[in-house]
Amino acid sequence: MKLEAVIFDLDGVITDTAEHHYLAWKAIGDELNLPFTREFNENLKGVSRLESLRLLLSLSPVELKYTDEELHALAERKNELYKELIASIKPSDVLPGILPLLEDLKARGIKTAIASASKNAFAVIGNLQMEQYFDIIVDAAKIKNSKPDPEVFLSAAQQLGVKPQSCVGVEDAVAGVDAILAANMTAIAIGNKDHFPHAHHTYSSTEELNAQELIEIHQRTAASV
Repeated sequence: MKLEAVIFDLDGVITDTAEHHYLAWKAIGDELNLPFTREFNENLKGVSRLESLRLLLSLSPVELKYTDEELHALAERKNELYKELIASIKPSDVLPGILPLLEDLKARGIKTAIASASKNAFAVIGNLQMEQYFDIIVDAAKIKNSKPDPEVFLSAAQQLGVKPQSCVGVEDAVAGVDAILAANMTAIAIGNKDHFPHAHHTYSSTEELNAQELIEIHQRTAASV
C-alpha cells in the first residue's frame, strides 16, 4: 500500500520540550513534597496531563485524595508553568533533520500531521513557525483516550482523509509506538532500539529520518501484513 501520510508526535520528535515538562512537573512535585526525579519523569512521556498527575501523586507514601476539581486545578497550574517555559521556544529549536524531512515529504505529495497528547501543540508549532509544514494538528482537547490508545492517530488519519494502513507514525515514547501499532500504522521509533522491540524501525535520532527510507519501510510493512 502506498504511503500517503506521515503522522508525528510533537515532544521529542519535532522539538524537545521534555525539559520544559520536567521542570513544570518538578515544581508541582516540590510543592507537594514528592520525590519527583528525571528518571521517574520518563514514565510521563506521551501520557496525558491528568494521567501524568496521577502518576506523580502515586509517589506519595500515603494515598493523596483530591476531588476532581482539585486535580484539574493542579494539572492546570502545571500547564501554566509549562506555557511560561515554552514561550521561549524558537525556530532554531526544531530537532535536527526534521525540516529537510518535512520538505521532502511535501515535495513527494505525502501529507503530514501532528498527533500529540499536548494541548499546547498549536502554541509550540506556532513558536517554531512551522504551521505551513503540517496539513493538520490534532486538537488534543477533543481526544478522549490517551496513548497507548490509538484515538489520536486515528483522528489524524481521518482528518487527513487517508486510511490508517497508508500511514507512518513517528514517536519517541513506548506508549506512542503502541498507539501507532494499535492504529494499524507503520511504527517508527526515535531512541534506544532496546526500548522499542515492537516498532517496525528505530532511529537513534531525528537526524537519521529519511523520506525515501520511510516509504520503503512502509512498503515492506504493508507487504508483510
